[in-house]
Order: sequence, then C-alpha cells, then structure tokens
Amino acid sequence: MTKLNNFNRYCISIILFLVIVYLGAKVNFIFKPIVSLFTVITIPLMLSVFFYYLLRPLVDQMERYKINRTLAILLIYAAISIMLVVFGILVWPPLREQLTMLADNAPSLFDALNDQVKVLERNELWSRFIPEDRSPLSALTQYLNKGYTFVSNYINGMFALFSNIAIILIIFPIILFYMLKEGNRFGLAFVNLVPLRFRKDAAEVVSDIDEALSSFIVGKVIINIALGLLMYIGFLVIDLPYALLLTAVAVILNFIPFIGSFISSIPVVIIGFIESPSTAIWSVVVITAAQQIQDNLIAPYVYGKQLDIHPLTTIILVLVGGDLAGIIGILIVIPVYMIIKIVATKGYRLFWQKQWEEA
Repeated sequence: MTKLNNFNRYCISIILFLVIVYLGAKVNFIFKPIVSLFTVITIPLMLSVFFYYLLRPLVDQMERYKINRTLAILLIYAAISIMLVVFGILVWPPLREQLTMLADNAPSLFDALNDQVKVLERNELWSRFIPEDRSPLSALTQYLNKGYTFVSNYINGMFALFSNIAIILIIFPIILFYMLKEGNRFGLAFVNLVPLRFRKDAAEVVSDIDEALSSFIVGKVIINIALGLLMYIGFLVIDLPYALLLTAVAVILNFIPFIGSFISSIPVVIIGFIESPSTAIWSVVVITAAQQIQDNLIAPYVYGKQLDIHPLTTIILVLVGGDLAGIIGILIVIPVYMIIKIVATKGYRLFWQKQWEEA
C-alpha cells in the first residue's frame, strides 16, 4: 500500500510539472524577456566560466603570497592585455596573411584539387582497383565544393551570432572579474539554501562539480596546446602550406568533443593533397602521431582517471547536444553531463540506494 501511495505521489508530481510547463508555454510573453536576456549573456557567461577555471589557480596562488585578490586579478588582466598586444604584433599578421591568402586562393585551390584527383584517377594502380565511372574521388570533390559553400554560410551565420561583439567584450571581463573575486562564495551560497541535514552532502556535491569542471577545462586547454605544438612542428617539417592557420583551426576545433579531431584533419589533408599526394600522406602521419601522443601520453597524465566518460557516451552526448543547441550545445554538453552525473549519483545514494537494494 505504501509503495502504491509513493507511486501515486510521483505520478501527481510529474503531472503537475507538465501542467506548469504547458501553462508556461501559453504565457510565453512573460518569459520572452528572460529568454532574450539569457541569449545575450550565454556567450559571455560561457567565456567567463571557461577563463574562471583557467585563471582561478593563478589568483589563488597570488593570494597565498599576500597579494590582495582584487589587485591580483587586475595584475592578471594587465598581463593578458600585454600578451594580446604581443599576439597582435607577432602572431596575428602572419595568421591574417595566411587566412587572406587561403580565402583569395580558394577557387584556384579547388581547381588544383580537381587536377590532382584526375591525375590520381589516371594512375594505373588506382584504375586497376577502382573503375573510372565509380571513382569516389570525383564525388569527393563535388562534396567538398558543397561543403565549402555550407561552411561559408555557416561562418556567416556564426558572425551574425557574434554580431553583438561589443556587448560580449564589455560584459565578459566584468562577469569574469566578479567570478574570480567572489567565485568561492557562489558554492557556499548554494549550500546555505539546502536544508541543514543535507548541507554536508550538498557541500560535497558542489566541491565535486567544481573539481570536475576545473580538471576538464584546464586539462582540455593543456592538451590542445600540446597537440597544437606537435602538429605545427610536424607541418613545418613536411613543409605544409598554411601551417600556422591550419594549426590554429585544429586547436580550436579540438575543443569540440570526439568529432573535433576528425573535422580538423579534413582541411589539413585537403591542403596537403593539393600540394601533392605524398604531402597528404605525410600530413596524415603527422596528425595521427600527434593524436596518438595526445591520447596515450598527454591526456592520461593530465586527466588521470577523473574524466571517466565512455567514448560511446561521448558520441551520444555530442549528437544530442548538437541537435538541441547547435555548436554551443556540443561545446557544453560534456560539462553539463558531468554535473548531472555527479548530482544524480549523490541523489541516488542519499534517497534511493537503500530502498532499491532492500526491494
């Protein structure tokens, strides 16, 4: 009888929740300003959380040396400003030159790609195994042309998303400043909202989430920088055109879980193939070697056993995140999953484990 009453309570709770959601959808004019506000601050908030976990260890370390926390943050801001100036003087000009050159040469590069494909299709060894009318290379060049158009349109859409760049540049440093200054108090404020008997468990949850996000974000940055250095050195050795630009693209795309490394390899191999088939092969060797070093040496050392997510789970999460919220969903789906997993695990141990094991 008790189990039936519990079941009825759960059913009523679910029904009431769905009714609230339904009524909320009917009065969406009330929530529209809230949604608009959330849309505006999403990107600044994501950037703030990202840099909060990157810079917090440095701020904490400076505070241990008796430097006022506010002064420490301002000193870090000054150092970052100097680094941006150095980047603008030393790195940005060649990067911009390669980007401009690649954009200007895109039509001729596709012509060169078609020429390379025709040469390869006429190769005796290739034609012996692949009939000319069924060659996948011709179809590949057509897909690449369509892909180039799609990527161009998508990038234009992303620029539209970031069109409010002034707001981002103003809001992001302010949010980050207060997060670095008051960040440790956010978790404490949440814990104080929890009933007294659950505060110890809530504090453990907050601590676990904080540690997991910190390890994930800091580890991801370290791994991507190391991967970028390895790839750039390899690209210079094989004399790959646009080496700096392709490395920068690879580092950025590798922040996308699982599929980022594959997507970042495509332009590298294409540019290598346009140069020569042997360069394409060597570019694959460089990418494979760099990623193997990343996966087998750097990542286990940086993450240890803290990022316990199965590859299949990662694939499913990326697909769901992309379907729900596009590129932003793909970027945040892993951290969100980690938070939900920690909260669900703790909730299960507190409220359901004993009943489940005794059932």
